Amino acid sequence: MLTGSITNDIKHQFRYGNMVMKLIFVNLGVFLFFGILYLITFLFQNNTFYNLLLSKVEMPASLNTLLHQPWSMFTYMFLHTGFFHVLFNMLWFYWFGEIFVLYLGDKKILPLYLLGGITGAVIYILAFNFVPVFKPATDVSMMLGASASIFAIVFAAATLAPDYEIQLMFIGIVRIKYVAVFSLLLDVINIPYGNAGGYIAHVGGALSGYFYIKALQGGFDFASPLTKFFDGFANLFKPKSNIKVTYKNEARKSEATSRSKNEQQRVDEILDKIARSGYDSLTKEEKDFLFNYSKK
Repeated sequence: MLTGSITNDIKHQFRYGNMVMKLIFVNLGVFLFFGILYLITFLFQNNTFYNLLLSKVEMPASLNTLLHQPWSMFTYMFLHTGFFHVLFNMLWFYWFGEIFVLYLGDKKILPLYLLGGITGAVIYILAFNFVPVFKPATDVSMMLGASASIFAIVFAAATLAPDYEIQLMFIGIVRIKYVAVFSLLLDVINIPYGNAGGYIAHVGGALSGYFYIKALQGGFDFASPLTKFFDGFANLFKPKSNIKVTYKNEARKSEATSRSKNEQQRVDEILDKIARSGYDSLTKEEKDFLFNYSKK
């Protein structure tokens, strides 16, 4: 069956795909859930529950409202209610997320995604509570979407590999540093014309991505607590085997374990070197080792 095939493909991608694909599936899943819920409430001409649920997961500008729903600082960054909104956000996330993973691996995507979303939310709250032009709308302003998180990934990739080139339709080959800076400038100059909260949050996300890489290049990973938390959380759900295996050749077992640890240590050293000096600083041997390891 077609639906079964699609379901199996999604399960396979979610289980074995990288964190970029997993986050895309989460965003699309939330989008479909709220889309179906809105359709149902529309058909029955009663959208009270839909509006109530949506208001509980959107990001409020009001500090008083936020105190009653602190979880919304996280939930808003997975929420979209417009098709083109989620489409373009996920395309941007896929393009730049894959570049980020290419240079820094898979583990840092989720912590930076969350960090960018949180920073964007904080900048949004500060602007609507302390900038005079926005204060009249503080009590009614709400924000949703993954844009701040995605801008963190965009600027992290552009800071890490500024001269990485991509092909843009009608324009040609462009370095990603220009794409990142132009996109942010375009948002900033459009603040007076609508969606001010979203554009302001983009600035927060971009700053978090830029400073995250700069700190990483200086030897400090300020998202490491989040990384450790998710590693520990993931380990809770790893199946534990009850099968006991007796090795007749303990020397072979020790050798295999040692080789695995040495390979992982080597990968970590190469990724740290990329964070400090960029991918181009790697030797051919290091690039080959990283490529071969990624295929395992």
